[in-house]
Amino acid sequence: MRDFSVAIGLVLAIEGMLMAGFTNSMRTRMAIAAREDPSKLRGIGLGAAFLGVGIVWASRSLL
Repeated sequence: MRDFSVAIGLVLAIEGMLMAGFTNSMRTRMAIAAREDPSKLRGIGLGAAFLGVGIVWASRSLL
């Protein structure tokens, strides 16, 4: 559970830095994402989740 809370904290920190540093660009990209097909966004989200789990697994087992 500790790793999960650390991961959530990192996601929030990265999102916050992106929003603070690239506000206009992030607004534009979020508007574009809002117009996308939900199934496409779901696929991208699942792909990102699997990639993230793979990175965590590799870092835990290989390092």
